[in-house]
Amino acid sequence: MPVGTASNYFRSRDALLGALGERIMERFAPDEEVLSALGAREPSLELFTDYVRYIVERTTRQPELTRALFELRLEAVRRPDLARILGDTLRRGYRDDVAFHVASGLPGGAFEVALLHYAMDGLLLDLLTTSIDAGFDADEVVSAFVSRLVAGVSHPSGRADPGRAPAA
Repeated sequence: MPVGTASNYFRSRDALLGALGERIMERFAPDEEVLSALGAREPSLELFTDYVRYIVERTTRQPELTRALFELRLEAVRRPDLARILGDTLRRGYRDDVAFHVASGLPGGAFEVALLHYAMDGLLLDLLTTSIDAGFDADEVVSAFVSRLVAGVSHPSGRADPGRAPAA
């Protein structure tokens, strides 16, 4: 690429890296046929587990994408402008995930989706980087996590912690 070409499209390195984060998220997008098949099923623990398995499948199929997103998140700690840009992308993804989760009739709500993000980030970090090598199969971990997460849902709104409002 000729010198200055990127500057024609991006006003800063942070804008370029932020666009990279958006592109990574686009590449993680689920296949509509798979979503349609899953969406045809009744909401249940098994369906929730299968959705999470599909997340793990999509994010480990091209491990370099997930690693790149981790790298961008770490870089954003050192670059406030990138943190703002990437943070907007990540929060939009979280809001979309919550809307999908609720619309699908799956157990839980925004709090459980946040817990899911925290757990999946840790699982993916372990699967795709230097592992603690605890000896558990990823599918076994997903099944146990979802069943325990759903078991914690006790409030009629689906929130395990009804007193805590999600961040806007």
